[in-house]
Amino acid sequence: MKIKNSDNTISMIDPSLLLRPEKVYDGKPLEAFRDYSVDDKDPIKERVCKTYYDMHTNMTVDFVKGKMDKWLKFNHFKSTVKDALIKLNELVDESDPDTDLPNIVHAFQTAERIRQDYPDDDWFQLIGLIHDLGKVMAFYGEPQWCVVGDTFPVGCQWGKSIVYGDDSFKANPDTYNDDYNTLYGMYESKCGIENLMMSWGHDEYLYRVLKHNNAKFPEEGLWMIRYHSFYPWHAGGDYKQFTTERDEKIKAAVLKFNQYDLYTKSAAIPDIEALWPYYENLIAKYIPGTLQW
Repeated sequence: MKIKNSDNTISMIDPSLLLRPEKVYDGKPLEAFRDYSVDDKDPIKERVCKTYYDMHTNMTVDFVKGKMDKWLKFNHFKSTVKDALIKLNELVDESDPDTDLPNIVHAFQTAERIRQDYPDDDWFQLIGLIHDLGKVMAFYGEPQWCVVGDTFPVGCQWGKSIVYGDDSFKANPDTYNDDYNTLYGMYESKCGIENLMMSWGHDEYLYRVLKHNNAKFPEEGLWMIRYHSFYPWHAGGDYKQFTTERDEKIKAAVLKFNQYDLYTKSAAIPDIEALWPYYENLIAKYIPGTLQW
């Protein structure tokens, strides 16, 4: 797979690395990641299942519109990127079956592995560090089921590869709304994924925060932020009825990032305090100062 970098050079991604993470990282084999099997005797699996069922029950078109109206005024709090990241030290993602560590650990694991493979792409390293920063909504009154987890479009037929499947959407009123429950729903063929209304969560929120605060990332980095949790599309192959040639470029960027997001969760815990000076310099370069959230 080829991907065009921000400096117009071309990088090659070996597709086998996306499918066989054990070739890249020592630790858990592929089949051990993203295990969404149901087991009421396993507290993590039980927690994950409940989070997704709550999400899939409540995530309607009207609900997303309400959250967009609420959060995209950017009037909830002001914070630097570093201070927002420090908040993640208090957050364990209730949708994640692969780690029970605070989210800030995962942020540095992701950033440091990208830094190892892309030492000259400091913007990419910083994307790795901040990619889950939208989860700060959980500290301002939002339940985790509308903050974390895989994302999907609302207003059309649910994708077949969404975790826990159709059963988890049985109590969602949009499942029975004929304006929304067809293949195209409220959209048009080949409209492009950027024109879909995504389920509300940390991806879309952070993307909007970065745009609102004039972050200096290349477009490729913003794509990584906005769609890294859209697994039913970039991993499951759903929603092809909406995609365009541009979307293939977006998918390539997301896949370039996602191997570092997912498969670093079994890596060693980095020395966060020792790493702060390096990443503070990157924050000052790409998204400085106090941001409106």
